Amino acid sequence: MQEVIQLRKAAQTSVSQVSLLDKLRKLVLSGEYPPGAPLPELFLAEEFDVSRTPVREALKQLENEGLVEIRPKVGTFVRIPTRREIVELFQLKESLEGLAASLLARRGPVPEMDILKRNIEESERAERNSDSAKYAELVHEFHWTIVRGSDNSKLVEHYGRLMNQLAYHRIVLKTVERPARMRASIREHQSVIDALLEKDPVGAELAMRGHVNASSLAAARGTDAGAPTDA
Repeated sequence: MQEVIQLRKAAQTSVSQVSLLDKLRKLVLSGEYPPGAPLPELFLAEEFDVSRTPVREALKQLENEGLVEIRPKVGTFVRIPTRREIVELFQLKESLEGLAASLLARRGPVPEMDILKRNIEESERAERNSDSAKYAELVHEFHWTIVRGSDNSKLVEHYGRLMNQLAYHRIVLKTVERPARMRASIREHQSVIDALLEKDPVGAELAMRGHVNASSLAAARGTDAGAPTDA
C-alpha cells in the first residue's frame, strides 16, 4: 500500500513538473519575454504558485533545449541565439520541411490539403487587411500542417525541438510587420501548394526548400542589426 501511495505521489509530481515546463516554455516562445530578458525564479514561482525548486528544474530543462541561459550567481535569461546558430537551425529546417513536403506529395487525398487551401485564402485576406498578427498564426499553421502531413512521427518530433530552439514564432512576428515580405511569403506558400496538388514530390521539396532558404537569408541579415527579423 505504501508503495502505491509513493508511486501516485511520484506520478503527480511528474505531471505537475511537465505542466510547469510547458507553461514556462510557452512563456519564453510567446515573445512576452524578449531575448535577453531576465526570468527571476522567485517571480515565476509566485506566478505559477509553486516552490522555487520545480521552477529551477524546469529552467534547467529549457537551458538544455537552448531557450534560456543560466548564469551562475547572476540569474536566468531568455537566450539570444547567435547569427551562426540561426543559420544552422534554418539549414536543418530547410532539410526537414523539404522532406516533409516531398512525403506529403506522395500521399493520396489527405485532409491536410484542405487545410492548406484554406490557409492560403485566409493569408491573402490577412495581407489585404494588413493583419500581421493573424498572418503570423497562419504561417505557423502552414508549416506545421505540411510537417504533420508527412505522416512521419520522428520527423514531427525532431521538427518540434528544432522550432523551439529557433523560437520561430518571435521571428515570424517581426518579419510580417513588413508588407513586402508578407506578400513574398504568400507567393512562396502558393508555389508549395501547387506542387503538392500536382503530386510532384521533387517540385514540392524544391519549392519548400526555396521558401525556407529565402526566409533564412533575411533572418541572418537581421541578426547583424542585433536581432533576427525574418521568417
